[in-house]
Amino acid sequence: MNTSNQKMLLLVVLIAVHLLSSHQSQAGTLKGKVVDADNQPVSSATVRVQQIKKQVLTNTSGMFVIKNIPAGTYLVSAGLLGYKNDQKTILMKENDTVEVDLTLTQKSMKTDEVVVSGTMKEVSKLESAVPIEVYNQAFFKSNPNPSIFEALQNINGVRAQNNCNVCNTGDIRINGLEGPYTMILIDGMPIVSGLSTVYGFSGIPVSLIERLEVVKGPASTLYGSEAVGGLINIITKKATNAPVLSVDMFGTSWGEANMDIAGKFQAGSSAHSLVGLNYFNFQNRVDNNNDGFTDITLQNRISAFNTWNFEREDNRIFSLAGRYVYEDRWGGDMNWAREFRGGDSIYGESIFTSRWELLGTYQLPIEEKILFQFSGNGHNQNSVYGNTIYIAQQNIGFGQLIWDKQIGQHDMIFGAAYRYTWYDDNTPATATSDTSNISGNKPSIFHLPGIFIQDEIRFNTNHRLLLGIRYDYNSVHGNIVTPRLNYKLNSDDNNNILRVSFGNGFRVVNLFTEDHAALTGARSVEIVSAINPETSWNGNINLEKHIFLQDNLFFDIDASAFYTYFTNKIIPDYDIDPNKIIYDNLNGYAVSQGVSLNFDLQYGSSLRFLVGGTYMDVFNVIDNVKERQIFTERFTGTWTIGYNIESVGLTVDYTGNLYSPMRLPLLSENDPRSEFSPWWSIQNIQLTQKTDYGFEIFAGVKNLLNWTPQGNNPFLIARTNDPFDKQVQFDADGQVVATPENPLGLTFDPTYTYAPNQGIRGFLGIRLVIN
Repeated sequence: MNTSNQKMLLLVVLIAVHLLSSHQSQAGTLKGKVVDADNQPVSSATVRVQQIKKQVLTNTSGMFVIKNIPAGTYLVSAGLLGYKNDQKTILMKENDTVEVDLTLTQKSMKTDEVVVSGTMKEVSKLESAVPIEVYNQAFFKSNPNPSIFEALQNINGVRAQNNCNVCNTGDIRINGLEGPYTMILIDGMPIVSGLSTVYGFSGIPVSLIERLEVVKGPASTLYGSEAVGGLINIITKKATNAPVLSVDMFGTSWGEANMDIAGKFQAGSSAHSLVGLNYFNFQNRVDNNNDGFTDITLQNRISAFNTWNFEREDNRIFSLAGRYVYEDRWGGDMNWAREFRGGDSIYGESIFTSRWELLGTYQLPIEEKILFQFSGNGHNQNSVYGNTIYIAQQNIGFGQLIWDKQIGQHDMIFGAAYRYTWYDDNTPATATSDTSNISGNKPSIFHLPGIFIQDEIRFNTNHRLLLGIRYDYNSVHGNIVTPRLNYKLNSDDNNNILRVSFGNGFRVVNLFTEDHAALTGARSVEIVSAINPETSWNGNINLEKHIFLQDNLFFDIDASAFYTYFTNKIIPDYDIDPNKIIYDNLNGYAVSQGVSLNFDLQYGSSLRFLVGGTYMDVFNVIDNVKERQIFTERFTGTWTIGYNIESVGLTVDYTGNLYSPMRLPLLSENDPRSEFSPWWSIQNIQLTQKTDYGFEIFAGVKNLLNWTPQGNNPFLIARTNDPFDKQVQFDADGQVVATPENPLGLTFDPTYTYAPNQGIRGFLGIRLVIN
């Protein structure tokens, strides 16, 4: 290159550098903060300058900075999955710094809000080392239900199982495991357990719920031996952030009526209270399958609750809550009346439930963060199943101290807990051979003290390791040790998260308080030997991915693979003898394994799309023979789709579920009912219209397909014409003998059930909220 060319090249470079530096010197800086509706910082929100396609993520304080923005007018937007976007127009001048604050309003049905179930402390869902699914009020409003039991039907991997065709009791199953493996918490405390798992769960109104947290897999380290298959933590509304008045009521074309009313007030300068009432009534006798029995139970239920939050120095916590539930339900022969209760002329199952609950949290007035949590509840049940009388009472007291301590990169929790259970009934569960005991019963008393420790080690912003171990001493079964391990790996922007979980579970079984089939009177209960506690080992791999596209389109993909191995599992055997349910520890092992996928899409504030599917294989192995578990589907799918037409204030919600066949209990080889259920689906649609007067009107149709489990079966309940088996003959071995009156050799049995027996119905309701 000659000298003249070199000079020319140097001149070009100098000019380019001058132009570039001039341009940069004239560029401006945009900075600000993203908060939520409660003015709390929102981390990992995406802030975009639309015209120049620059974007950054907010930090843990909600702050952001975007540099090198040329002078001009721009549209700045902030977005995060689960929130309605916010945007503002700014004018950027040369060498200027513009500050702008953006507010995200929670909109999606699945949220990335604060969670507590994984670690017993408030953390962002994205930051949690434990995979947690969170569902808020928007999710439950998309398909209104009178209780939390029915509302869970559209959560992927969670199924509300109907266990009786007469009284319609049920349990909650996670990933195919029976209801007793699911721990139910209210505000982190074991309120619903033991006897109340049968009827107490249906008495929790949806109006009481702020959000619902679901942990799939072992959580025994923090919450005790019942959390083997997973836990559902019901977070209730707080008086400080509840509306001044809320009213939510609806009725259906079947005659169901549900009403929720709640209001808050302030007592003095530091006490805030929320008072609520839920009432549900259904008194319409329906027999669409013409078997002479009610298709669903008649119910009359009232629930009242009151919560208190107290302001203290240094924002220390003090809260109290109480609830009372009374329910009168019955099902059975269409001609049944109260005077036939407990007799053997006309069959009916009648249950009176009276239940109270009290719970609270108090932070000690010391420098260290130490919480005392306490709860108590009493459950009284007076019930008859035909001429079988079951009267039971259960009282539970619970208390625990939690020390939340951070030491360097170690975020630790130390805890000590004690649980007292008093239980009495009129069954062999509390029978005594003491002839001096006139009543023949001796209440069962269980003590369960325990200690636990958890250490979350934050190596850096991308790696976290959660270690935990719990020791309990059960007054009947002795020492219980449950360890667990969780590992979290995430990308810098938290858009890609890998979680690995491993843990041990332990469960003590009380048959008569957990398995309604043992109480119906249709089959007798036989316990082969002394039942030992169950033990399980569980592993889970979870991958969460967030995809942010242009035009306010967001994707959230959540995939999991799970595996649980059981020893000493207790299996109820319906097959050996049609007149018995035989309980014994499994002489072998059991496995629950599968994969789960949730797909969450949000397009601005207009479209919400949440769909999930779970494939699972749940089986027992006895003497090297594999047998599929009864009442367990291979595949389940759920969806909740909402479309908002903002111009007219109309929202359309389409919800549903889909289940593959499951194995069902038959009475004999001659039983004409199918051994497997068909594919089945419950689908619902709802229209919600906002008005100019501050309230909403909603209407829709439940069970659009009018599907019921009757299907092609000749009947669901065997021998409703002879529910007391007065005309059934047995041979010397206790087996049913076929006779001209009973040619199939069957007995009365309502256990052939797996799904709701309620057909299509319309509903209409209103909501009013005054803030």
